[in-house]
Amino acid sequence: MNATQWLQTLTPSPEWLLLFIAAISLVESLALIGLIVPGVVLLTAAASLAGHYDVPVFLVLTCAFLGAVIGDGLSFMLGHTQRQRIPSLWPFRQHPEWLARGARFFKRYGVLSVLVGRFVGPVRPVVPMIAGMMRMPRSHFLWSNLGSALLWAPAYLLPGYLLGKTWQQLLVMPPGSEGWLILLALAILALALMFSLLRHQLAREGRLYRGLAYLALGRPWWRWLWHALRSSRPSGEFPLASLTLLFVSLPALSGWTLWVLEQDGPLPMDQHLQSLVDALAGPMLIQIAAWMAEAGDTLGVIALVLPWALWLLFRHQHAVLLHLLGGLGGIALGNTLFKHLAGRVRPETPDYLVGSFSYPSAHTSTAVVLYGLAAAFVAETLPSRHRALAYWAAILICVPMALSRLVIGVHWLSDLIGGALLGLVACALVRVSYHRFAIRTLQKPPWITLSLSMLALLAARILWLPPV
Repeated sequence: MNATQWLQTLTPSPEWLLLFIAAISLVESLALIGLIVPGVVLLTAAASLAGHYDVPVFLVLTCAFLGAVIGDGLSFMLGHTQRQRIPSLWPFRQHPEWLARGARFFKRYGVLSVLVGRFVGPVRPVVPMIAGMMRMPRSHFLWSNLGSALLWAPAYLLPGYLLGKTWQQLLVMPPGSEGWLILLALAILALALMFSLLRHQLAREGRLYRGLAYLALGRPWWRWLWHALRSSRPSGEFPLASLTLLFVSLPALSGWTLWVLEQDGPLPMDQHLQSLVDALAGPMLIQIAAWMAEAGDTLGVIALVLPWALWLLFRHQHAVLLHLLGGLGGIALGNTLFKHLAGRVRPETPDYLVGSFSYPSAHTSTAVVLYGLAAAFVAETLPSRHRALAYWAAILICVPMALSRLVIGVHWLSDLIGGALLGLVACALVRVSYHRFAIRTLQKPPWITLSLSMLALLAARILWLPPV
């Protein structure tokens, strides 16, 4: 019996599979049980099976949506009716900090806590119960519950469903692609973890930052450099993280570019991974990649930046606005220079890319600059313990944006790596300059208004304007 036949013997009928998805979505949202149930793993597995056996995606999302709404609703009622008893119940009796963390989250975000909390792992099963304990109005909770479940269901289920649609093709990968695929996944994970760790250590509250600041006191030349690069703001932070990023990414970009220029055509890993992507790319994946391509071109970037630029201008945050626009203009110039320097031919060249070279990937470098700088500026408005979330969000956007270029077939993997490194160099330069010249602290932006405006403009760009 092969792997496919064995899985078929274990797979329940579509009706039971849909019921299982609804049940896991419900249980994961329950205040007590959701803390110990690995809901994400179970939902991904169930969605993969549903995708493999062509269960309608609408039914899969509907069942997950209903289960999530009912689960949060039961948690809310538990908090509303058992407010006094909950601190003495297991597991909160042994872990009172879980309730304290959820209460702080609720007080910070108010009505939005139910909407945001469903996507934040440590507080996801607790926030609806806290909302009930805090006597949140039922009508407010209902709309937040429905809205968050409507966003949560596709975010958690669609990746697994897509995996189920293509897993058989993964079992027959082109020869030699397995090693490169594993290496790529490990490299992305390792770089993301290393970046997250270094970002914390090199921030003002990190041990490494404090140690270097102490050493600067005893060396005149280092003390002069430290004060020369400190921010003009009252906090006076030294851009240690930005300088470290610059000193790492610049030689990496130089070495990688030299290696690419020395090759006659694509690298071996480029060909292997492109063969794998071609085998996996179905109509749904190609359509998603096409939307990402339009979101990352010139008009898409304008649609994303325009609401934020207007808000920054209105709030007189001129330093942020000028550095953001300077970063985007600089990366456009850098892409043009590097493309002419390399003169590398694309794997495929659609009509709107005729005359454009392959290395580096402009979509990738622009995404790194746009979302990387946005994460850095947004992180300034967050408490130190929450800043990593902004950077992880930027990584989770940039990686699919870059990989979509392989699905469309207009770049090699080495183009994406070069684009990412070029984008990191630009981010580092912009942040070093911003640290030196920024005087005012960035104000907390109106997230909902700006996000909705950005998404509306981006949707209009994708629906009505051709790719450029």
